[in-house]
Amino acid sequence: MHAVLQPRRKTRVVHVGQVPVGGDHPVRVQSMTTTDTRDVDTTVAQITALARAGCEIVRVAVPDAQAAAALASICRQSPLPVIADIHFDGRLAVAAAEAGVAGLRINPGNIGAQLERVVDAARAAAIPIRVGANSGSIPKDILHQCGGPTPEALVEAALRHVRLLEDHGFAAIKISLKSSSVPVTVAAYRRMSTLVDYPLHLGVTEAGTPLRGAVKSALGIGMLLAEGIGDTLRVSLTGDPLREMTVAWEILGALGLRRRGPEIVSCPTCGRTEIDLEGLVDAVEKHLAKIADVFTVAVMGCVVNGPGEAREADIGIAGGRGCGVIFKKGNVVRKVHGESMIPAFLEELDRFLAERRSV
Repeated sequence: MHAVLQPRRKTRVVHVGQVPVGGDHPVRVQSMTTTDTRDVDTTVAQITALARAGCEIVRVAVPDAQAAAALASICRQSPLPVIADIHFDGRLAVAAAEAGVAGLRINPGNIGAQLERVVDAARAAAIPIRVGANSGSIPKDILHQCGGPTPEALVEAALRHVRLLEDHGFAAIKISLKSSSVPVTVAAYRRMSTLVDYPLHLGVTEAGTPLRGAVKSALGIGMLLAEGIGDTLRVSLTGDPLREMTVAWEILGALGLRRRGPEIVSCPTCGRTEIDLEGLVDAVEKHLAKIADVFTVAVMGCVVNGPGEAREADIGIAGGRGCGVIFKKGNVVRKVHGESMIPAFLEELDRFLAERRSV
C-alpha cells in the first residue's frame, strides 16, 4: 500500500460465501447482473463472464417468486457467491436464504412484520444482510428532519435499518450509502465510518454512462479508499456490467491497493509524435483486455520521455519518425518500422507473457 494512503479502517469481518469481507481482507469487487433472474442459463452465463473479468461477489434482482425459485439452480452453477436483491416482500428473502444465496440485500424498514422471519432465515443460513440508503428513497420524516437528501439523511436512514436488525440480535451486516452526487456520497460514508464498525460497501448510484459514470465512481470511491474507508465496491455504469470490472480494478490499481491485469502507461500525443500512437495504444489495450497477469507496459510516442519510460516498464516501445524501439526489462529487443510496428510489438507482448508464465 502506498504511504500516502490513510490506514485502512478496521471493521468486523463478515463472510459472503467463501469470500471474507472487512477486517484486513482486500477490498472486494462486486457487480450486479442485468439479466432476467428467471432465465437461469443467461444469468449464469453473465455471472461466469463477470467472474472471468475479476468480479468477486455478484448481486441478482429477485422481483418475484419465479425469480426466487430460480436461485437454487443459479447458486449451484455460479462461480461467485450470489447476493439476492429484494425489496418489500420478506417472503422472497426467506425463499432466497433457503435457496442457498450467500447474502441478502434488503432494507428492513421495507419488510414490515415479516422482518423477524427474514432475520431468522439469514441467521439459520449463516449469511449476511446488506442494508443501505439511497438518496432517492430516504423516508420522508428523515428528509424533513435533515432538510433534504443530505449526507446526514443518508446516514440516519441507513442507521434506522441497522437498528432494526440489531433489535433482532443480528450483527452480520454490511452498509451502503449511495447518492448520484459525489460530494454527498463521500460525506455520508465519512460520517458513517466514525459511527459503526460494520463493513461498508462503496458506490456512487446512478453514476451514468460509461465515461461519466467511470469519472464519478473513480472520484467518489477513490477518495474514500484513499482515506481507508471501504470494504467492497461496485462501479455502477449503464449497460454491460463487464465494463464495471475494468473501472473497478483500475481504481484499485491506481491507488496501489490491488492489481489485476497489466498497467498500460502511454504518453499524451503532442507535436513531437511521429507515429500512430493512438492506434498502437488501442491495439495493445485490446490485445491485453482479457489478461489478468500483473506487469507494466509502456507505449511512448517520442524521443523525449519515451525511451526512459519504456525502459522502466517490464516491456515497452518508444517510437519516433516512423519507427520504434522495443524494450524488455530495460534492454533493447528490436527495432521495428512503419506498418510492422503494431504486429511486431503485439508479438513481443505474447512472447513476454509466455516467458513470464514458464518461470
